Amino acid sequence: MTTTPTPAPTTAATTTSAPASSPTRALSASRTTATAARVLRQLRHDPRTIALLILIPCVMLFLLRYVFDGSPRTFDSIGASLLGIFPLITMFLVTSIATLRERTSGTLERLLAMPLGKGDLIAGYALAFGILAIIQSALATGLAVWVLGLDVTGSPWLLLLVALLDALLGTALGLFVSAFAASEFQAVQFMPAVIFPQLLLCGLFTPRSNMHPALEAVSDVLPMSYAVDGMNEILKHTDMTATFVRDVLIVAGCALLVLTLGAATLRRRTA
Repeated sequence: MTTTPTPAPTTAATTTSAPASSPTRALSASRTTATAARVLRQLRHDPRTIALLILIPCVMLFLLRYVFDGSPRTFDSIGASLLGIFPLITMFLVTSIATLRERTSGTLERLLAMPLGKGDLIAGYALAFGILAIIQSALATGLAVWVLGLDVTGSPWLLLLVALLDALLGTALGLFVSAFAASEFQAVQFMPAVIFPQLLLCGLFTPRSNMHPALEAVSDVLPMSYAVDGMNEILKHTDMTATFVRDVLIVAGCALLVLTLGAATLRRRTA
């Protein structure tokens, strides 16, 4: 009688734990797209978030154009840079708050209890917000170039590429930061710590070479600096330069790195 109940719990434990751990390791395209579709369905019922994502960068560019109505060259000099910065900021805010809302509501907890890999979850969120980033960047770029008359020497398509990468970088930063916030208020509090230093040191207000050497060294490791540099390359050159390619690769690499870190820090709140 003592031998029969002993193997029963051990076999049950092995049969329940094995299938739960094995399928979560590999990244699956079907699970990623299913996660992205779920996020997009939720965002469809939140028109305020969609308006913030898509319309706010366009409104800010529109205001900026007529703030410098008497000096259009000023708009030409900083408009392209802000065309990349505005999507980064809005995507950071919306992504960090939306992901944190998933955590606090228990949705993320239930998803992690399913055979869904962390990579699938992060990639699904990145894909969903990336689709919105494409719409946002396309509208903002089209408005700046063809409506507001932003004068760029290079191709507007390269301008769109950098704006899109900046939006994806903001998405990645928002996903990463949400892991360290316990409330939506804390998620917003991360903005001064993550975004504002990059905004001050990216070269928007003054060339980075004019900064204190210590601050210039810090700006060299901040991804927003290379986003602004990439936009400035498009303003000055008709063709794609080696510096532009370097800037684009750095911004894209930073986005992938932060997404990887976001998957590594993704965890369940309870055991």
